[in-house]
Amino acid sequence: MGGDVETIGIAEARSALAWWLAAGVDAAIQEEPRNWLKPPSRPGTAQQGLTPLEQAPNIRRPTHETLTDLQEWLASSVQLPLASASAKRILPHGPENAAVMLLSDAPALEDYTAGQPIGGEAWDLAKRMLAAIGIAPEQAYSASLSPIHAPGARLSDAHRDDYAEIARGHIRLAKPQRLLLLGDGPARALLGKPIAQARGHVHKVEGVRTVATFHPRHLLKRPLDKRLAWQDLLLLMEDKS
Repeated sequence: MGGDVETIGIAEARSALAWWLAAGVDAAIQEEPRNWLKPPSRPGTAQQGLTPLEQAPNIRRPTHETLTDLQEWLASSVQLPLASASAKRILPHGPENAAVMLLSDAPALEDYTAGQPIGGEAWDLAKRMLAAIGIAPEQAYSASLSPIHAPGARLSDAHRDDYAEIARGHIRLAKPQRLLLLGDGPARALLGKPIAQARGHVHKVEGVRTVATFHPRHLLKRPLDKRLAWQDLLLLMEDKS
């Protein structure tokens, strides 16, 4: 054995423990020995007999009874696709039973800077779109399909399916009167169609009248599509009967 033993002080120990907690490690030991040389389980294989630390997280069925529960889970869960200790999150905001729920594509830099699902000039345009159909910004509930701001990362099909399941639960808890899907990601996730095919039609998601249209970021780059977006907004606000 032999050799010098290097000790650390209380401050260094606290700093190390804080780092591990931030990384999601909340247990230093396990009840049973762990075979570190055991190959990882393949997706879809049975997981009986595994310890809690070895089990794959189930993000498809987060169990929450209130909208606040879900919001807190989105703010802290390490089970979300693309989540990491350094990932930035953009959380939903707005009232329950809102006149409309805006579900947008994954947040961009301007959204993260603004600290909301739609930020910057895109939010200014979104507010004008809402005003055009008689809805004040504070009457809208705004959320992103994925709350994770991960520059350069793309959602895989599996990740999109996971977030679609989470979004359906989100809609059930938020209880909006209408749902507006903004961008290609939400349209593919919840309607199974790209935005070009999904827009121009009325859909139902969790029993809520739903219309898909272009994200305001797209409309800033392609102003000619504002005419099509206006048609989608009128369709959203038609008599629900």
